[in-house]
Amino acid sequence: MDRSDRPRIVFFGSGPVAARSLELLSTHCDIEAVVTKPQPAHHKEPFPVLVVAERLGLTTFTPYGKKELSELFATKPVSSPLGIVIDYGFIINQDVIDYFPLGIVNSHFSLLPEWRGADPITFAILSGQKETGISLMLITAGMDEGPILAHAPFVIPDGMTTPELTEELITLSDWTLQDILPGYTSGQVMAAPQEAAALPDHTAITYSRKLTKQDGVLDFTKPAGQLEREIRAFSEWPKSRTVLAGKDAIITQAQVMGTDFGKPGDIAAREGQIIIQCNPGCLRVDKLKPAGKAEMPAAAFLAGYGHLL
Repeated sequence: MDRSDRPRIVFFGSGPVAARSLELLSTHCDIEAVVTKPQPAHHKEPFPVLVVAERLGLTTFTPYGKKELSELFATKPVSSPLGIVIDYGFIINQDVIDYFPLGIVNSHFSLLPEWRGADPITFAILSGQKETGISLMLITAGMDEGPILAHAPFVIPDGMTTPELTEELITLSDWTLQDILPGYTSGQVMAAPQEAAALPDHTAITYSRKLTKQDGVLDFTKPAGQLEREIRAFSEWPKSRTVLAGKDAIITQAQVMGTDFGKPGDIAAREGQIIIQCNPGCLRVDKLKPAGKAEMPAAAFLAGYGHLL
């Protein structure tokens, strides 16, 4: 892309996904400024977005919330026609949206209107769906309700975890932004209401939510297939926790087995394998991390603690 054709933008983002996205955007956009959350005093390591912005030599603003964000833009600090928001974490008030002649484009990691809300990637895995993707949306006052510029589908491979899917969608997001932004800024690409733009099989309005630590407690009264998805979905946080042989443990990898042998929660050790009865089906624990220990195969755990099962 000729540098004169590069979209001029202001970037809004705070988390690790935002940091990686900012790096990628810098290769094909002129980034006038970065708006990110301030680093709390108790955080010793710099926030990833701040690190990337400093390395790229970008002007950075760190308002403490939506009120301070509105106060910042009342001072007219930037002149870019477009904002891009990815993984920001603050609500953006309408006055800030209206500041940009072309609005603010959000790259949302689901095929909207599916999985609006805070954690669409995790919920795509939890639901067991075979396809997800990203949506480029013009933000509005409603939660992820804005009109769509583009959808980009992604087929979820069997066994994929939330961190793995996140990495794939970051790349897909950037490819789509590269493809769509020049046409949008030139007036050749128009947004459409979500209902009209929805892809087949992804037309239902669903909502994700923020996870809690309690979500990570394995409940063996659930079906084995659901628990296997939880283990993959929660692999980064809140992680999937239980007690084995009297030891707190995080289950990091498991497979579904179909043969029931007892009541939910019963545990069997068979030929170096840990089998847990669910309802219905069983989980075969392949890898786990006991409290205070490194991740290990089930056979290694049984060698030390199998006599306590």
